[in-house]
Amino acid sequence: MSLTEEQVQQLKGLTDSEVIDRQKKEGFNELPSSKKRGIFHIAFEVIKEPMFLLLVACGTIYLLTGEIIDALLLLGFVFVMMGITIYQEGKTENALEALRDLSSPRALVIRNGERVRIAGREVVRGDIMFLTEGDRVPADGILLWGMNLTVDESLLTGESVAVRKSPGDDDPEEMAMSRPGGDDLPSVYSGTMVVQGQAVALVRSIGFYTELGKIGKALQSVEQEETLLQKQTNRLVRGIFLFAAILCVCVVVITGLVIKDWVQGLLNGLTLAMAMLPEEFPVVLTIFLALGAWRISSQRVLTRKMSAIETLGAATVLCSDKTGTLTQNRMSIRRIYAHDKFFDIADREQKPLPEDFHVLVEYGILASKKDPFDPMEKALQKLGEIKLSHTEHLHSDWELVREYPLSRELLALSHVWVSPEHDEYIISAKGAPEAIFDLCHLPAREIEHLSQKVEEMAKRGLRVLGVARSFIHGKKLPDIQHDISFEFLGLIGLEDPIRPTVPNAIRECYDAGIRVVMITGDYPVTASNIAHQIGLDNPDEVITGNELEKMDPVLLQERVKHVNVFARVVPEQKLYLVNALKANGEVVAMTGDGVNDAPALKSAHIGVAMGERGTDVAREASSLVLLDDDFSSIVSAVSVGRRIFDNLKKAMSYIVSVHIPIAGMSLIPILLGWKEGVLLPVHIVFLELIIDPACSVVFEVEPGSPTIMKRPPREPGEPLFGRRSLTFSVLQGIIALAAVGAVFAYAIKSGRNDDAARTLAFVTLIFSNLFLIMTNRSWSTTIFQSLKVKNSALLWVLGGTLLFLGLVIFVPFLQEIFHFTNVMWYDLLIAAGAGMFSVVWFEIVKIIATNRNVVLLKDRK
Repeated sequence: MSLTEEQVQQLKGLTDSEVIDRQKKEGFNELPSSKKRGIFHIAFEVIKEPMFLLLVACGTIYLLTGEIIDALLLLGFVFVMMGITIYQEGKTENALEALRDLSSPRALVIRNGERVRIAGREVVRGDIMFLTEGDRVPADGILLWGMNLTVDESLLTGESVAVRKSPGDDDPEEMAMSRPGGDDLPSVYSGTMVVQGQAVALVRSIGFYTELGKIGKALQSVEQEETLLQKQTNRLVRGIFLFAAILCVCVVVITGLVIKDWVQGLLNGLTLAMAMLPEEFPVVLTIFLALGAWRISSQRVLTRKMSAIETLGAATVLCSDKTGTLTQNRMSIRRIYAHDKFFDIADREQKPLPEDFHVLVEYGILASKKDPFDPMEKALQKLGEIKLSHTEHLHSDWELVREYPLSRELLALSHVWVSPEHDEYIISAKGAPEAIFDLCHLPAREIEHLSQKVEEMAKRGLRVLGVARSFIHGKKLPDIQHDISFEFLGLIGLEDPIRPTVPNAIRECYDAGIRVVMITGDYPVTASNIAHQIGLDNPDEVITGNELEKMDPVLLQERVKHVNVFARVVPEQKLYLVNALKANGEVVAMTGDGVNDAPALKSAHIGVAMGERGTDVAREASSLVLLDDDFSSIVSAVSVGRRIFDNLKKAMSYIVSVHIPIAGMSLIPILLGWKEGVLLPVHIVFLELIIDPACSVVFEVEPGSPTIMKRPPREPGEPLFGRRSLTFSVLQGIIALAAVGAVFAYAIKSGRNDDAARTLAFVTLIFSNLFLIMTNRSWSTTIFQSLKVKNSALLWVLGGTLLFLGLVIFVPFLQEIFHFTNVMWYDLLIAAGAGMFSVVWFEIVKIIATNRNVVLLKDRK
């Protein structure tokens, strides 16, 4: 039931007592905070993870064996990783905080018969709120009165074009709230923006009960999944931990029973545990992801969740919102029509506007506000500044004396101007083409002809406006604009242009085997047109939100395998689509910038938010943020993710292979009757804390393959350690162990003492370690070929390791600590040569595999 202006002036609103009573019963107009977990609660959950338990166990072992510095180092890693995890656990609370800030603007309401401005959180159900251009709507409500009201609901619907609002005919307290989107509806929604006009509305819903609040509920209910890499690493660590624990217990028991020395047995068991427990795995994972985040930050990509970088390398589907992501979220004039001919603006930006089109643009500007807020009026003003700035067609000195607002019955508005040079009213009108035809009283044949032109423009995905003008000399203005005799001037076609970098980025995604899906709240014809412009596959097959609602999950899962364009989709349906893709086994990345994207961003394996135009909600719910909103940066992130996974597999393979000779030389002598192993705790500390972390850096900085973005994504279930890579890693370790054991046996057989034999075995182990690094840099090229590829960390690792090796072999003080002794130079050459030859077999395997086009590093799930 629409009120008159006089009735609006008589509204009294709620009293203070009514407001207090409703706030006590219904709460404040904000999203209530979910109960936050304390830091100790989160920390307790973190330390239950196997990776953290292993780090604590290793640190404790070092502590018990007297290696205080090493113990503190590993325990320090525990606290660093705990801090990172605690930060990630707070993401949901941060997203809800951002929603709360957005949903609580200032509000102008009537209280006790007076207009008062209050904090948005103090609005209650039943308040009378005033809305004007530039306001953010503080709560969901029903219009009581409105004049020329248009609202930008893109935060809720994804539509870039503002929608008209009109009061309904029914009782506003009984009228049902409609869904966001669509013209001439009486409902307004919290968090949306008034771009034009004025209105008075009755508040119907606040807080969690608004449309914005429902998105907050959806965001709160989405559970974040453990990433694939975390699951695989956890499984690997648990398996090695179980095997090591059993073996260590066996060593303690065997030593105690055989030599009757349980204390030495315990020390041997702890030494073997130090050799086998893979504390490097979580450390290497953290290093790789942290350095990966640092690397892509230089490309203006912010990493909010480090593990998402790796997951992005496995992405098979990229779901993108249209508005503000694929398009620029701003209207621009693409094509105009006057005097029975078209003029394409975008194709001729450097050329002057032909004289035949000057009047059309002039009166389009006159039908807009001088300081416009509406995107379409901004586009008209910009065109005038560019094309008409040195002509007589811009009128900054004219005075606006009356407005005829747009209405449901006539989708056009008119502005009446007075010029200092003329004694007449100059009237400009713009609106829907059919409304302008009506105002101009055009004959049927001309309307048919112009309608064909409108259809031609609409097929290009343009929003079409008609423009007309009239002159009235010295008489009273009519009460309604339909009584004015207008002259038709032409048509203006506007579009929300695509980002210029998007088509090329789409092509790169296809080259990388990544499917791109567009999910938008816009109309099907517009979505299809944009899909054509950006080069999306299958752009003409579109599924709408209404069609999607009627599909059962099985049918939807089948349809999403082929359809790439989804139009008129509401936020809940975006989440539904992402989940359907995930159910098909896809690794889903979702880009977006609005509040409406947040639940889908959080549900997707990788949420990618826009940094410049994105809302706080989208950024807080995402894993990656494109700081410059450049869609093409996603391709760079994919490349980094793929490189990280490849290099991580190489690093993990190296860690497994190098632990086998370390553990073997700690275990085998004991099984052969020695009181203690060849390697003592100090040797293992040397290997673990100098070589292994350094090698993590070597593999992390290793450049990606030149064809890394020309191959399809790895299979979603491809393990970090599959049968093939694990087999080769174990073989590398066994053969290295054989080389070390052979040198050790040679030393014993040739009469060297225990310390000399230990020295040569250790030198062999170090050299086999270094050659394992070099052979694992690439599983497709030989060591000599890979040395041509620059790796800044490799020389430092090689030089530093050899330097420390020389010190512990030749410096008496260090010799004593390491239980070494002086050995002959030719013995050192034999040890070094054995270490080098331990990897020759794998170099031969790589050559054979390359000739047969076999990818050694690729595992099947």
